[in-house]
Amino acid sequence: MADGIATYDYAVLRVVPRVERCEFLNAGVILFCRTQRFLAAATALDQALLAALAPPGFDVEGACAALATIPAICAGEGAIGALPQADRFHWICAPHSTIIQTSPVHCGRCINPAAALEHLLDRMVRR
Repeated sequence: MADGIATYDYAVLRVVPRVERCEFLNAGVILFCRTQRFLAAATALDQALLAALAPPGFDVEGACAALATIPAICAGEGAIGALPQADRFHWICAPHSTIIQTSPVHCGRCINPAAALEHLLDRMVRR
């Protein structure tokens, strides 16, 4: 970490209302910075847009509840939260055929990982 700059990995959290069609809505970001021992996720799901894109009968509240578990796992809650940070990050980012999925993992550099997380959320999720 030269000059206070650290590398990090991140992925965009997606809600996939129609898994069979691979259609998704960006709903959050997870960021892991090993050198600063930082793991966090932030979400900003547009529920009205999700309801408009989802098929009839789609459980929007259930999707929101599932999405809310990711920041909790990052914070160390639950059984998965007991794992080391790197394991939690990779467990969350592993491919799943569910309504909550992640993008491929990307990397970046920052001084403040919390600020980088907020920047990515603004750029990739918020409208």
